[in-house]
Amino acid sequence: MAYRTQFFPKNKEKYIGNCDKIVCRSLWERTVCKFCDDHPSIIKWSSEEIAIPYVHPIEKKIKNYYPDFLIEIKENNNKKIWMVEVKPKKQTFLKENATKNEKYIWAVNTAKWKAAENYCEKHNIEFKILTEKELYNKCP
Repeated sequence: MAYRTQFFPKNKEKYIGNCDKIVCRSLWERTVCKFCDDHPSIIKWSSEEIAIPYVHPIEKKIKNYYPDFLIEIKENNNKKIWMVEVKPKKQTFLKENATKNEKYIWAVNTAKWKAAENYCEKHNIEFKILTEKELYNKCP
């Protein structure tokens, strides 16, 4: 069974969108929500509020990708915007002896990420994929 909870921010003024509809689909996403809500350098943030069209590589249909987070951060008196996807490390590369399902996941993820990178390039946003390594060794 998949993990799914709602997140209710303490600092509602920082959230872009409806605070009552923030869904965490993993404990890792919940960690990012809490970080965004609590960290003073995070000015604004949202979760799955942007739809980016992409071509599904198997179905050959246009679908929407909803990146996990959009985060506006203050760094050294500069503002930066990050688009963040949270994924297990094992889904960020294709191993040599991948199963059919792993190949499918990889194909879909890379199509989504390419669309996200194109969107980010047009909007001066930095695209990041966070894995358990980044989440638990170093916060974003």
